[in-house]
Amino acid sequence: MDSILLYESIKSINSEFCYRLTQYIEKKYVRVNSLEKRDYQVNLANQAICENCIVVLPTGLGKTAIALQVIAEYLSKGIGGVLFLAPTRVLVNQHFEFLKSNLTLDDISLITGEDSIQKRTKLWNNSVVCATPEIARNDLAREIVSPEQFNLVIFDEVHRTVGDYAYSAIAERFENSSARILGMTATLPSEKEKATEILTKLRISSVAERTEDSPDVKPYTQETNTEWVNVELPLELKSIQTLLKLALDERYAVLRKNGIKMTEQQSLSALLRIRQFVLNQNRRSAKPLFTAIRIHYALNILEAHGITPFLKFCKRAQVKKGVGVRELFEVDPNFTRAIHLAKEAKSRGIEHSKIPKLKEIIESVPGKALIFTSYRDSVDMIFNKLTELGVSAGILIGKAGETGLKQKKQIETVQKFRDGLFRVLIATRVGEEGLDIAEVNQVIFYDNVPSSIRFIQRRGRTGRKDTGKLVVLIAKNTIDETYYWIGRRKMTAAKSMGAKMTKVLEQNQEAKSQKTGLDAFV
Repeated sequence: MDSILLYESIKSINSEFCYRLTQYIEKKYVRVNSLEKRDYQVNLANQAICENCIVVLPTGLGKTAIALQVIAEYLSKGIGGVLFLAPTRVLVNQHFEFLKSNLTLDDISLITGEDSIQKRTKLWNNSVVCATPEIARNDLAREIVSPEQFNLVIFDEVHRTVGDYAYSAIAERFENSSARILGMTATLPSEKEKATEILTKLRISSVAERTEDSPDVKPYTQETNTEWVNVELPLELKSIQTLLKLALDERYAVLRKNGIKMTEQQSLSALLRIRQFVLNQNRRSAKPLFTAIRIHYALNILEAHGITPFLKFCKRAQVKKGVGVRELFEVDPNFTRAIHLAKEAKSRGIEHSKIPKLKEIIESVPGKALIFTSYRDSVDMIFNKLTELGVSAGILIGKAGETGLKQKKQIETVQKFRDGLFRVLIATRVGEEGLDIAEVNQVIFYDNVPSSIRFIQRRGRTGRKDTGKLVVLIAKNTIDETYYWIGRRKMTAAKSMGAKMTKVLEQNQEAKSQKTGLDAFV
C-alpha cells in the first residue's frame, strides 16, 4: 500500500514539475494555460503580424497555433473581423473547434455551402469566421459579405492559390484592401512560376520558413522512417498492360503519320498539352489523340490501382461516349481483349499485388494506419479487400458524386478513427491537407504521387507524437516508377523554393527603396 502511495506522490510531483516547466502564451483573447509557448511559433507569428507573410512549416508543428496568435493580435486592434479559410469542410471544422477551445470569444462562426443564404448572412457578421473558399468567393461576389469587414485574412494550404482555384478570386477581392494577409503551408510549390503567382496574388512581403532541421524546431519533431516497397504486377495484369500498350502504340503511329511529333515514351501530360493544337490546326488527329488519352488513363489506373478500378473507369468512359469511344470499346482487338482478360481476372479474385502486401505492412506495425490513394474507385476496392482479410477499416472521401461523403459524415469518420473504432483509414486527397489525427503509427501510399506538395502533405499525417513510418508502394515497370523519379526531382526543387522566394522579395524591396523622385511616385 505504501509503495502505491509513494508512486502516486512521485507522479503528482512530476506532473507539477512539468506544469511549471511548460510556459503558456499570455495574450488578450487567448484562454489562460491553453496554448503552449514555443519560440519558433512566437517568432513566426510576430513576423506575420507585421507584414503580409507566408508561413512555411512542416506538418504537425502548429501552423494553427501561429494563426491563433496572429488572430488574437488583430482582434485586440478592434477594427475588423478575421476570415480563416481552409480548402475542405473537415479542415475548416477542425480550425473552428480549435479556435473555440482556445479563444475567449463567443462569436466564432463556421460557414460552409451546407448553410442557407439567410443563415450565412448572419454568420458573416461574427468577429471570427471560418469558411471554405468556394462559399467565401461566392458570397463576396453576391455582396452578402464585404472585404471591408476583415482586417485579417488567413489562407490555409496557401499553395492552392494558383490558376482558377477559389483562393485566387478571393485574393482579387482583397487586392485594394488594407487587411493583413497570412498564408500557411507545409511547402511551397516546386515550380518557380507557381510560387511567384502565389506571392503576387496575395501581395506577400516575406516568407517565414522553418524546416525539421531548424534548431528551434528540432526539439518538437519526431522521426519518420520512409520505406519504398516494390511489387511485381501479377502475370494477368502484365498481359493486360501489354495489350493496352499495343493499342497506344497504334495511335502514336497514326499521330506521327499526321505530322504530330511524338517521342517513343509519350506521357499523358504531353498528350494533354497538344489537345488545343490538334483541335485548332490538325483536326484529323483528334480521334487518335483522344483515344490515346483514354487508353493512357486506363493503363495508369490498371498499373497503379488494379483490376476493379480499371474496369470501372472503362465502364464510365464507354457510357460517356465521345470521339473514338465506339471504335475503342467495340472494334479495337487489343483493347477489347484487355477488358475481356480483366473481367476474367476479377472473376478469379485477382486484383493487384499491392493488396496482399498492404495487409503484410499493416500487420508489421501495431496501431493505426492511414492509406492514401488518388482514385476513389480504389478506396472502395481496398476497403472491400481489407475487410475480407479481417482488417477493420473506414473510408474518407470528398462530397462530390452520388457516393461522396457529406461534411457531417466526414467529421464522424475522422472522429471514429481517432477513437479507435477501426484501425485503418483509407482516404483520397481530402485526407491529405491539415488533417489532425493523433497517433497514426504509419502512413501508406497505395499509389505514388508526382507532386512534392501532396507527398509532404501525406507524409505529415504520421510522426507527430512518436516515431512514424511511411511506406510507399511501387509496382515495377509502371507509372508508379515514373512518378517516383518526378517526385524526387520536385521534392529537391521545393526544398529550396522558400529561400529563392525570400531572395526575390528582398531584391524587390531593395529596388523599391532605391527609387526616388518621379520613379518613386510612379
